[in-house]
Amino acid sequence: MPVPLAPYPTPPAPYTLPPNGSQSQLVCSGCRNLLLYPVGATSVCCAVCNAVTTVPPPGTEMAQLVCGGCHTLLMYIRGATSVQCSCCHTVNLALEANQVAHVNCGNCRMLLMYQYGARSVKCAVCNFVTSVGVSSSTTEQKFNT
Repeated sequence: MPVPLAPYPTPPAPYTLPPNGSQSQLVCSGCRNLLLYPVGATSVCCAVCNAVTTVPPPGTEMAQLVCGGCHTLLMYIRGATSVQCSCCHTVNLALEANQVAHVNCGNCRMLLMYQYGARSVKCAVCNFVTSVGVSSSTTEQKFNT
């Protein structure tokens, strides 16, 4: 007696974005890869490491900074004063754009960023210390470190 063949199951329909195509992004809590997810999701499962990362509540503004210890891109909730890196555990100072200023290194001309109120900033490239402040004359010195 012939056995009836069951039809192949139909593959699931591919996921389509919401009508407005809204996507957002966050950093995986496991492997630190950047994850894209549809707006409205409450958590995202990473395809690389299978870690489940919780999505911040809607309306939460996020900011980014580069870790001073290992140079990993970190995402954090805007307004935080410090951010601990999950890779190297360095605690990074999180400054808002209106709390920092820029000056060119007095030696190598590298653009440097410093916190308002600082009297000087040391260049990470050439170790030159550039004085900053309201006076137009700057005194600079070389640090041997």
